Amino acid sequence: MSHALIIIDLQNDFCPGGTLAVTEGDQIIAGINAQMAEAAAVVLTQDWHPHDHSSFASQHPGLDPYALTDMPYGPQVLWPDHCVQGAHGAAFHPDLDTTRADLILRKGFRREIDSYSAFFENDQITPTGLEGYLRNRGITQLDFAGLATDFCVAWSALDAARLGFQARVLTELCRGIDLDGSMAKALADLRAAGVDLV
Repeated sequence: MSHALIIIDLQNDFCPGGTLAVTEGDQIIAGINAQMAEAAAVVLTQDWHPHDHSSFASQHPGLDPYALTDMPYGPQVLWPDHCVQGAHGAAFHPDLDTTRADLILRKGFRREIDSYSAFFENDQITPTGLEGYLRNRGITQLDFAGLATDFCVAWSALDAARLGFQARVLTELCRGIDLDGSMAKALADLRAAGVDLV
């Protein structure tokens, strides 16, 4: 069985000092670099937003970061501006070994819709193309690591399970935001979907 390591959004803005920093987000990097040697394939995802992305609180006068709003595709958390295309915050953390990546997948580049999952935009319909890439390479087992556990990692692993991949989340190589209980909900959803938490 061929397996891939999917490393989610290990970018400057999600690490300490970034505009949407995840606590201890940089402390998983050495472990992830070491894990790459075990994988038949390595995929890096990269949040890649236009400066006026609709998920940014700055685009919704009167609403603060972390407020919830309704979008045509459903509820959306409004975030601080982050991972703007070409900006320092969108770059991978300098300690991440990007030379091992077989594929770098950029997501969230459509202004009108966010993209947590590595497989689909947040409408859960529009594909990113990752599924086809993995299937064409004969990859059936996916290990997930990165940021943040309760958003982009969880959504990616849940979609992987739904698409029929064998999915595992390497919990020690992830860190979460835990916004209003989002961590507990994400872990419960992952277990219910048959995703292994290791």
